[in-house]
Amino acid sequence: MPKTATADRVDRDALVEFLRPRHHAVLLTRRRDGGAQLSPVTCGVDEEGRIVVSTYSQRAKVANARREPAVSLCVLSDDWDGPWVQVDGRAEVLDLPEALEPLVDYYRAISGEHPDWDDYRAAMTRQGKSLLRVTVSGWGPIATGGFPPEVVDKL
Repeated sequence: MPKTATADRVDRDALVEFLRPRHHAVLLTRRRDGGAQLSPVTCGVDEEGRIVVSTYSQRAKVANARREPAVSLCVLSDDWDGPWVQVDGRAEVLDLPEALEPLVDYYRAISGEHPDWDDYRAAMTRQGKSLLRVTVSGWGPIATGGFPPEVVDKL
């Protein structure tokens, strides 16, 4: 039986539930000239339901988000053919030292407990890490690929 495409509209709670176990996304920011800049990122969801991404302040995505905080992410399932969702929101960039504890939360959201939090904090400080935090303002349906229903009926 051919696979039928789906597009399920969900409320915020269901969106956050969908996002929490998914850590792969493509982040869209805007270049100075308005063009799209896409970055594959590892993401998590913090306690407030914001999408969080660990990064470096020198990255183009950070410069773009500082200048134009409207961003979008396509959050993907580990399985390429799995469900995905587009999320739109407003990014803020946290630099050290303000970013340190949110970076701990970022790690927990993705990997759970670290064996040595002091070592992790020291590594984040040594590396000069920043955190991109996206407050979600809108989202599309949770979608899956496949044939449109009217095509499946003809197969």
